[in-house]
Amino acid sequence: MTSTAAVSTATDGTGAVPLWLARVRLGAGGPLTHIRVAGGRIAGIWAEKDLQLGSGEPVFDLAGRTVLPGLWDAHVHLGEWAVARTRLDVSGLDSARAVAEAVRERAQAPLDDGVLTGFGFRDGLWPDAPHKDVLDAVVPQVPVALVSQDLHTAWLNSACLALIGRAEHPSGLLREHECLEALAALPKAPVETEDRRIEEACRAAAARGVTGIIDFQYGDTVAEWARRSETARPLVRVAAAVYPSYLDAAIERGLRTGSVVDGGAGIVRVGPLKLFTDGSLNTRTALCRDPYPGLGDTPQAHGIQETGTEELVALMRRAAAHGIEPAVHAIGDHANTVALDAFEAVRCRGRIEHAQLLTAADLPRFAALGVTAGVQPRHATDDRDIADRHWAGRTDRAFAYADLLVAGARLEFGSDAPVSPLDPWLGIASAVGRTGDERPAWHPEQRVPLAAALAASARGRRLIRVGDTADLVFTDVDPLEADLATLRAMPVFATMLGGRWTHGPA
Repeated sequence: MTSTAAVSTATDGTGAVPLWLARVRLGAGGPLTHIRVAGGRIAGIWAEKDLQLGSGEPVFDLAGRTVLPGLWDAHVHLGEWAVARTRLDVSGLDSARAVAEAVRERAQAPLDDGVLTGFGFRDGLWPDAPHKDVLDAVVPQVPVALVSQDLHTAWLNSACLALIGRAEHPSGLLREHECLEALAALPKAPVETEDRRIEEACRAAAARGVTGIIDFQYGDTVAEWARRSETARPLVRVAAAVYPSYLDAAIERGLRTGSVVDGGAGIVRVGPLKLFTDGSLNTRTALCRDPYPGLGDTPQAHGIQETGTEELVALMRRAAAHGIEPAVHAIGDHANTVALDAFEAVRCRGRIEHAQLLTAADLPRFAALGVTAGVQPRHATDDRDIADRHWAGRTDRAFAYADLLVAGARLEFGSDAPVSPLDPWLGIASAVGRTGDERPAWHPEQRVPLAAALAASARGRRLIRVGDTADLVFTDVDPLEADLATLRAMPVFATMLGGRWTHGPA
């Protein structure tokens, strides 16, 4: 195999220098090749036997390792993930009382930012209910703020409620938008601390082969990334989401999805407009056609609709008219129908985030409307027990990734970090194996072929071609030869972004 298409070697703003990647396997199960990188792009690909290297440019001998297109995490809350890496982890605890005991122990240690923060509780299967009184009984004076695994609930004690001006809240359990507002009101770490945590999180992501993210962090995410990029080149590409409260400002600035906001380097760009149709499975607020067991057949028992249909359509239409693509959060089957109906009304490109429970009639609509399904395969394995309880009798159409593929939908994988760790290999293994532990596959009919899972983790890129941007990941193990355990822990040798090493041999 020889590929010598002419490609410009001028810098693309990354400062990358020409180099050779020698003896590297081109894709999973691919042939041994030499690759030349110049100007931040793939300048040529040659079969290993066809070329003797000796140009004087740097040569990196990959010794038969596999090169794949760089991986993306298509749904991250990066600020939350960066902080969650330092928080009290309560994800493995099975009751409110157990969480309270963990809080009691942590309260003995120094606190970050004056608030004891924790992350990861899942109360959907608990025998007792989270309440401010439970936390007050163990830590009455120190503000405590715990965030649920799905990011849709905050559990605060009385001291923390008083700190943010909500002392009269009856339970300390804040859901959905009330949760977001409460967390935004908490004292923030100094900007330098936040930026350091985010840089560390990006470095860790690069070490797992990540070359790009869609950042859905709540707030003025575009402005924050533009500011960060003034002082340091990000280690991953960033598509920074816009929230409705910042939509008018984005339109006034002439920003569109894909606009460069980092001074021309093109590493940081404007992402989609984030909108919500419903809540989440764990909180039983995902909007479903059937009621949740034990809640009767009342409107609330079906979940909640976060944004009314008319408002949703109006926001999507306004954004699309100015070149900003919508990304609509939809988890329950009714919520997904609402979101797809809105896309049909507006006739714009965009995404549905999560798409966890779908009706058979809605499956082909993703492809027909050109709507990307931004899904998180790790959720399927993490939430299987909660789904079996709260979506009993419907789980054959939950996290239905294989059915979406058959229906022609474009899938893009993400983690929803910190809901799941920012590690694409965990999602790939969950999609391929439909299990995250030693149990048999959960609904194995929805397993995704490895090639499709890799493509969904690389924004659809299946092959590496001459002319492509040199966003690459190099693995010590060929994914085709890996079992599920190896896929989850995939040894990443190196990562390259625009022809520059972000992890590995340089």
